[in-house]
Amino acid sequence: MTKKALPVATVLVAVLILWYAAAVWLNAPQAEALMDPDQPHGLWAVAQACWSMDRPVLPAPDQIASALIYSVFGFPLSSPRNLLLQAGYTAETTVIGLFFGLILGILLAIGIVHIRTLDRSVMPWVIASQTVPVLAIAPMLVVALGAMGVTGLVPKAAIVAYLTFFPVTVGMVKGFRTPDPLQLDLMHTYSAGEMTIFAKLRWPSAMAFLFPSLKVAVALAVTGAIVAEMPTGAQVGLGARLLAGSYYGQTMMMWSALVMASLLALAGLLAVTLLERGVILLRGGRL
Repeated sequence: MTKKALPVATVLVAVLILWYAAAVWLNAPQAEALMDPDQPHGLWAVAQACWSMDRPVLPAPDQIASALIYSVFGFPLSSPRNLLLQAGYTAETTVIGLFFGLILGILLAIGIVHIRTLDRSVMPWVIASQTVPVLAIAPMLVVALGAMGVTGLVPKAAIVAYLTFFPVTVGMVKGFRTPDPLQLDLMHTYSAGEMTIFAKLRWPSAMAFLFPSLKVAVALAVTGAIVAEMPTGAQVGLGARLLAGSYYGQTMMMWSALVMASLLALAGLLAVTLLERGVILLRGGRL
């Protein structure tokens, strides 16, 4: 544990030192303007002023931590100002969109592997779909679905699914094609059909690719959920908090929402990791 924790702790300390230094560099002009010009002040006094500003350009890590704790524990859970409640709305969009992206990715991978025409026609479009920035896709998708009377959670989940289906598709295509030709020949020798080969050989082989792809998809899902909340004009969610902080110049609100988004992504990665370990144990493997 010490060998694993020491490198992480070293990097963390280095990041904190650089962060505090950057906060002094960016906030110094404003901090010096607020200080009494007739009173002499040294570098340490300027640094302390930079780390305690109400609306800094770059807040110090302890300021962000304090704002995050206050936004979570300083208001009732039912209050719109509670950041945990807003994270719950974003998590709902993330989970629903990730589910549909997972289903779509697996179905596309099955079709690409078993149907040569889809391999040649669909796979290039799957790759090309990710070259279009999601910031360009999101407003068009919201407008198109809104014209059909589809509003609320569905457009946001659709944007998340758009981002998450790609890593799942690519990973599962690779996984379904992992079995050795000799293994496939052996299955054909036993007169096994495509369904049997898929259930007994291709699907178990793809499990080693499913969970790494799902971990990438989880991180993209959180990003997609936050981006999706912006063009939809959502009043709730971490994306709405970021917009509100940007409109009113509330730097602390923006940074606390960003940190909460990171924690939400970490929680999703932890859930996928636990699920992966459970599947390994069920299959008789070792951790």
